[in-house]
Parts: sequence; C-alpha cells; structure tokens
Amino acid sequence: MSLLEHVDGATNLAKNNEVQLLIFKVDAAETSPYYAINVFKTREVVEAKHHQLTLIPSAHPLLEGTIVLRGLQIPILNLPRWLGAELDKEKKKASNILICDFNGIIIGIRIMFAYRVIKKNWNELHAPDSYRLGDDGLVMNDTRLDDGSLCLVLDYEKLLADVIPQAMVNIDMSMSNLQNIVIPEKLKKGTVLIAEDSKTAQHHLRQIFANAKLSYQIFNNGKELMDFVKAHPDPSSIPAIITDIEMPEMSGFTVVRQLKANPLTKAIPVIVNSSMTGDNNKREAAGLGADGFIDKTKSENIIPLIISKMELARQLLLES
Repeated sequence: MSLLEHVDGATNLAKNNEVQLLIFKVDAAETSPYYAINVFKTREVVEAKHHQLTLIPSAHPLLEGTIVLRGLQIPILNLPRWLGAELDKEKKKASNILICDFNGIIIGIRIMFAYRVIKKNWNELHAPDSYRLGDDGLVMNDTRLDDGSLCLVLDYEKLLADVIPQAMVNIDMSMSNLQNIVIPEKLKKGTVLIAEDSKTAQHHLRQIFANAKLSYQIFNNGKELMDFVKAHPDPSSIPAIITDIEMPEMSGFTVVRQLKANPLTKAIPVIVNSSMTGDNNKREAAGLGADGFIDKTKSENIIPLIISKMELARQLLLES
C-alpha cells in the first residue's frame, strides 16, 4: 500500500488549522535529521534505480538532470547537496525520488527514504528567529515527532527560486501590469498587511510593493498578523490583507475566517497568495469570504487584483 494513500483532503485539514506532513530523510545515517513537506505538494515516491537520469549540459549544480515518468519529463533536484550533504554512488542507487507539484510545476527531489505521514495542528509548528537570520536560511519551521525528534520544514520555494528561477515570480512584469491603472488613495496612503512565512515569497512581495511605491508590513505567520489587526486602532484604514495558506501558528484559512467574522474587518479585501492552488483550496477560500486567490508564481499580478477588489468593496459599500 502506498505511503500516500488514505490521506485526508488538504482543504478540510487547512480549514481546521491542520496539515499533513510527509516525513523523510536525505541520508540513511541514524543521526541524519528528519525533514518534512506538505503531503499535498507531493505526488508519489519512486525508486531512483528504476529511472534513467538524462544529464543537462551547463545546468545548475543542483539540477541533476531529468527523468521520464509516465511520459512526463521531470527535472530532478539534488536536495541532499542543497542541504550540504553529498550522496556517494551506492547511496544514490539506493535513494528515492519524491515527485512534487509546486503551483503546477512538477519536479523530483532526491531523498533517501520516506518515513511516514503525520498530522499536525499548525500551532504545533514553530519558527524561531534563528531560522530567519540572513538571506540563506533553508529552514522555515519545525515540529516534533512522537519520539521527540526534531523535524525540519524546508523553504522549498527558495530551492525552486535558486534552481529554476524562470518558474517563479516575474518581478519586472509587476511594474508593466500597473500601467494605465489608477491606484486608489486608500492604497496609496495605507499599509497592506501580509502574512507569509517563506523568506523567498516575502522577498518577491517586498520587491513588488517597493517598485510600486506602496506601503506594506509583513508578518511571519497568521497569528502575528491577527494579533496586529486586533490591536489596530482603526482596522477600516487597512486597504487590503494578503495571506498565505500554509503557516506555523495559524493557517491562512483561519486568518480569512476570523477577519470575515469580525464586523470591524469583514469589509477589508483579503487575497490568498498560495502555492496550494487546487480547486478545493480556491473554493474553500471563497467560501470563507476571501476576495481573491492568486498562486505564488503569479504574484506579479497581485496589486492589480487588490485594486479591483478594493473597487468592488467600495461599490458594495455605496450600494448598502
């Protein structure tokens, strides 16, 4: 039976502030750390020895080559090397390939073996400040396994940005998207609030808002953002809120639900900016009251989306 069978729906978990994680190792050594990835970013685990690797000339050092799986050519990223480890020939032969889907981008990452799937509440994942020192941090947050072992959740968006940057946000496009668009005074004078735990995604959003000369404030998780909003003297002055779905402490779905349940904040346009782009997640976000949904590889379109949702909110207010 496949390790990934009988996994609950991602949407049902996220709306309950829960997540299922696939636990794996990149080295068979007993002292090697455990790592985790959201199950719903994975497709399957295949044995490396059964798949011929085709090398790509002049490729990034972390891009090992490609394999063909059911007619699909899939780039293989060397996760152990990214983490500072190197597998010898025998270990590579014994390794596995974890097939993943990031915003519709299918990649394979080399791992040693998949351990098991666990379910956690997002408040059981923690992001100490030490993970955020410098720009080269690879770990976003951590949690504990049943035996007390520390398990690290990596910034896979950083891995993608490092190795396949063309698959990520087109920052230059964000400026051309603002041509012939009138920016509302409330957006010009206000501060957009952003809940995002990935440093890579934070960097992209900083560039987008800085290029547009708009004010923003980033929070490392949904709980920090909600604490700020609850203490805000005038929430109606907030022009818009952007939230990821997957975050330690509090998921983006919980952020949306709390904002839309509060009469003081329900009129604020809320945009979900996520790599969990399945239809179920989009429907759930809309059902909770989110005003828009955009996948992270298309974040260059986020300001025009905010402006359109602000205009819609203004019209609805005038009609009420």
